Amino acid sequence: MAIYNKCKVKNVFMGKLDYGKDILEELTNICEKENITLGIINALGAVQKANVGFYNQETKEYQFQEFDEPLEITALIGNVSLRDGKPIIHAHITLSDEHDNAIGGHLVPGTTVFACEFEIIELDGPAYKRGLDDVTGLPLWKM
Repeated sequence: MAIYNKCKVKNVFMGKLDYGKDILEELTNICEKENITLGIINALGAVQKANVGFYNQETKEYQFQEFDEPLEITALIGNVSLRDGKPIIHAHITLSDEHDNAIGGHLVPGTTVFACEFEIIELDGPAYKRGLDDVTGLPLWKM
């Protein structure tokens, strides 16, 4: 059975990230500055280059792939929770190239902004803390 909580919207932060900055780092910095510990993240725009991860369920390790080319952000969605007492963003990104080919995966450091508009929806609710899940090997929510 699913485990869940009811949350309410507390604040909405909307803005754009600076050219040349790392998307994940910048969004994390905003969450730290604004003390956002529970939330939802959305973004769109374009990147100069990207780094995405794929979790191999058999080996329980991430595999990373770099794309050193301009790409459109067709979707970036994620959440904010706590890990070791600090805000952490778990996000996935879908990108498209000039030929409309799509790629995507886990957003990791190394994805550089060309243009990026974002929303962070801060939620008011019980803390979601990440901890190691024995079954998957992933740092999942412990509620």
